[in-house]
Amino acid sequence: MNKEKRLQILTRLRDDNPNPTTELNFSNPFELLIAVLLSAQATDVGVNKATGPLFAVANNPQAILDLGLDTLKNYIKTIGLFNTKAENTMKTCQMLVDLHGGEVPEDREALEALPGVGRKTANVVLNTAFGWPTIAVDTHIDRVSNRTKFAMGKNVVEVEQKLLKVVPAEFKVDVHHWLILHGRYTCVARKPKCGSCIIEDLCEYKDKVE
Repeated sequence: MNKEKRLQILTRLRDDNPNPTTELNFSNPFELLIAVLLSAQATDVGVNKATGPLFAVANNPQAILDLGLDTLKNYIKTIGLFNTKAENTMKTCQMLVDLHGGEVPEDREALEALPGVGRKTANVVLNTAFGWPTIAVDTHIDRVSNRTKFAMGKNVVEVEQKLLKVVPAEFKVDVHHWLILHGRYTCVARKPKCGSCIIEDLCEYKDKVE
């Protein structure tokens, strides 16, 4: 895909949704971190249902620690892999208290050192909580980037590097939100909704579905 097509795609996505953000509910960087940590292999809707009641009673590291592991598990038991996620959440909260004064660090290395936090989660937090031009690539973004030929790669890291290279600076902060929403609602896995896609004429996917 050439530079001009990419620019047109990004411009249309921006015009359609000028202020995109995550569909995870959060009110501070800590809530976002925990929500993203819980969202692996789970839907944002499912995570929000669990975190609403949880954050109402505990929305900082010490408050989560004060709940205790068993109570935390009870709050998030509707989320897949909740046992492991609860343990990682407690360990993460302890590290935030011990090493970062109870605050979420605005630092990639420090974020990725937290249990259960990988590159994608760190990218989401840095982007959405702190406004960094990071691009968190999940299965939706990987699919959209490869299917449209916007930024092709054999894995999520390759796709991330390609996106960082080809997306102009003015779009970098928002692009992962546009692509994830596009993949979630239009360019879906099994039967993409090409007929109602705002970038259909620019997309280079060969097997379009009308």
